[in-house]
Amino acid sequence: MRLYSPNDAVSRALSGSNIELMLGIPNDALEGIANSQSTADTWIQNNVRNYNNVKFKYIAVGNEIQTNDRAAQFLVPAMERIQNAINSAGLANRIKVSTSVDTGILGVSYPPSSGSLVVVRDGQNGYKNLFDAILDAVYSALEKAGGSSLEIVVSESGWPSAGGTATSFENARTYNANLIQHVKGGTPKRPGRPIETYVFAMFNENQKSPEYEKNWGLFFPNKQPKYNINLN
Repeated sequence: MRLYSPNDAVSRALSGSNIELMLGIPNDALEGIANSQSTADTWIQNNVRNYNNVKFKYIAVGNEIQTNDRAAQFLVPAMERIQNAINSAGLANRIKVSTSVDTGILGVSYPPSSGSLVVVRDGQNGYKNLFDAILDAVYSALEKAGGSSLEIVVSESGWPSAGGTATSFENARTYNANLIQHVKGGTPKRPGRPIETYVFAMFNENQKSPEYEKNWGLFFPNKQPKYNINLN
């Protein structure tokens, strides 16, 4: 499960469960954390250590920060401060520190040709799926930057059920059901290696805009599911 910012009620609800949690640090908190180790230590104490029975797996420092965002200058220092806080708390073997990026960070990518179902070949790898093409483009970019040992976690992927073109319950169910099965097999570049993936999102969010942004949830706010889906 992923939370984009700390939520006491949700953390308490997860206490004692086997649900692993990715906890986000909002972009507007990065400057304070980047400039102060004590602020980072306090954040970890208040939002992680105070919930001993929650299975925290990742701390996602910031969300989809662009290079021209003001927060960009604080991202790496904040990650370093949070890593220090995790280390000091003795949690380094349990919790990984990372950040959430979108594919706008790629200077070059090789998606399948739009409008046709041909297989795009890149060396020995064949692509007929945009998800695989984007993911392997990120892996290739990491390798060129010296990060070949890094694993990618897909922290958002889903389909809205209303509010825009091709948004329907059936399309959302089809995409999410196929996504869950697809990620078990890896990508052409890294076959046979399941991709840790978070379906976006658990609930509809009525304060977002435009309209389709309100309708990504698997559940309505009253906790009723929109459609049947096997999450295994």
